Amino acid sequence: MKLSQKEYPQNAEILCIGSELLLGNILNSNAQWLAEELLALGINHYRQCVVGDNINRIEEAVIEASNRCSFLLTTGGLGPTPDDLTTEAIARAFKTPLEGNELLWKEIQKRIKSQGKKTAENNKKQTFFPKGAEIIPNPKGTAPGIIWSPKPGFTVITLPGVPSEMKTMWNATVSKWLQGQRLSEVRFASKVLRFAGIAESNLAEELSDLLNKSNPTIAPYAGMGDLKLRITASGATLDEASELIKPYETQIRERMGDFCYGSDNDCLASVVINLLRERKETISFAESCTGGGLGNSLASIPGASKVFWGGVTAYQNSIKQSLLKVSSNILEIHGAVSEEVVKEMAINVRSSFCTDWAISVSGVAGPNGGTKSKPVGLVHFGIVGPNHCEATQQFFGEHLGREEIQRLSISYCLNQLRLILINRS
Repeated sequence: MKLSQKEYPQNAEILCIGSELLLGNILNSNAQWLAEELLALGINHYRQCVVGDNINRIEEAVIEASNRCSFLLTTGGLGPTPDDLTTEAIARAFKTPLEGNELLWKEIQKRIKSQGKKTAENNKKQTFFPKGAEIIPNPKGTAPGIIWSPKPGFTVITLPGVPSEMKTMWNATVSKWLQGQRLSEVRFASKVLRFAGIAESNLAEELSDLLNKSNPTIAPYAGMGDLKLRITASGATLDEASELIKPYETQIRERMGDFCYGSDNDCLASVVINLLRERKETISFAESCTGGGLGNSLASIPGASKVFWGGVTAYQNSIKQSLLKVSSNILEIHGAVSEEVVKEMAINVRSSFCTDWAISVSGVAGPNGGTKSKPVGLVHFGIVGPNHCEATQQFFGEHLGREEIQRLSISYCLNQLRLILINRS
């Protein structure tokens, strides 16, 4: 069904459904991702909403949106349990009966059986849709979505709440469908540049003459240990918009030098892995205050096993002594949070794992345990490699929480290693 651009404004809203989102139990990453996708398609997006698992409130939110926008994208509430109410609420909003799809029911049963599981009768709930709705296949799960136009000028598109399923269905079906509607004569392209080792205020000052541009627009976004700069351009075609970005990206990279570590989906861990892979070198970790988070950051990247050989998480001094061979004398004189200890931790874990590089971390992540000489937020780092041995320290501040100090510690030492690797011949 083609929608009339003259008669109806082409704009979208996002409705995320789930009490776990409303109560803050999980982060609503789906809305952020969908917003970026809508921007890339040139679809205006003015409003987001979150409602809990209540059929009346879902129905009310859908009806309200249908009077404001051309497209409503929903996520969540498509599962088999009693609190999965999205499809039923949408059908009720437009007084439309639900119809079962026997072919889809057989496919779901077959998929569940192939996983060695028994099909529950409540899975059949996922095969009922409003009459006339187009079904969106779900290659990764049992919760299909729909594309449905219950009234002129309004289409509702439902997607599951599981991010991997939602993204797969969007890329395979929804994005292509929306592009086929030819909703806008303008196309948007964006590029995200990523920075480390520089504050947002300093980055903004260095690029102040570029931040007031209109096409492309350039805006910084601060994160915990990671700073992003998004460049967004519009043009008659996607290629035209992308070409507008290139000279600004080049200029920013030249100005900021090594502060810029990557773009788009890069992260410090992936960049470090690639640098080590190019050099055919390996790494191991000895962690105290980060509790294995450093190793986990690398392990989350595909292909990490080629360079990351393992690590030791050692909180107790006895473990630092027995597994990392840290001298009891050094521990007694300098304490676990010290330059001397992190050097020994790094040297010895490198020797134990026979890796080219090793990083060690020991600090006071809080909220307790700080002293006047070693306050909460003080972290020491050791980096050891071929003809290289250094120990540094950072004070991240006593006002930060434990998790924030850990995340900043991980970002800091990965960035330090990145700088060492890119500046070695």
